[in-house]
Amino acid sequence: MTSVKNDKPTEKLAAGSQTLARGLSALQAVASSPSGITAQQVADHVGVHRTIAYRLLSTLTQQRFVVKGEDGRYRPAATLAVLGASFDNNLRALSVPTLRTLADDLGASVSLLVAEGDQQVAIAVIVPTLVFYQLSFHEGSRYPLNRGAAGIALLASMPPRPGERDLVPLTRDQGWVITHGEIEPDTYGLAVPVRRRPPSPPTCINLISHRKDVLLDGRESVIAAAKQLSSILG
Repeated sequence: MTSVKNDKPTEKLAAGSQTLARGLSALQAVASSPSGITAQQVADHVGVHRTIAYRLLSTLTQQRFVVKGEDGRYRPAATLAVLGASFDNNLRALSVPTLRTLADDLGASVSLLVAEGDQQVAIAVIVPTLVFYQLSFHEGSRYPLNRGAAGIALLASMPPRPGERDLVPLTRDQGWVITHGEIEPDTYGLAVPVRRRPPSPPTCINLISHRKDVLLDGRESVIAAAKQLSSILG
């Protein structure tokens, strides 16, 4: 009898956790599809039957995180924007003007990343306006913290760790780092830490290109942009 009573709350918690996980996955699917996404596409993304996807989307619509258009597709709604703005005191919105200017001036993709646990997370990814071909990746993308220029720059913003790569203390000293092919083959990355006061997460600007000369020519501009963001973000 005692065993049965103890199991029921666990079962309810597991079911509730599964529903929450599915709802968050559905919300992520909609948020990453600004042009709209169908209920079937959400069902495929979450891995559930379409009727379950409809229930999840109905709840998200009632809470005004998503909105259903006349074409039957679901899109992000205003409440999602408010929720996103709450992250790190509206970090993305405050950073975009500086990143946009930098990307357009250098003609290369620029991103802002933060450290989260043992991962680096892209908070903003800005591609140049007048360049027809450019490298890019999705906002929200995650990579291990020990790979690529951005990861090294973020680690350089933290206290020294045993066994850290030689590039990390070098980046602390010189204030920037360039790597090649650590995230994507034949791609160069230049990252500069953005100095911020605790408890703000380690933050950096990352410039990517197939051409190393683009990074070398733009290095001082990225350093200047990082200093500007440091003043803005605090």
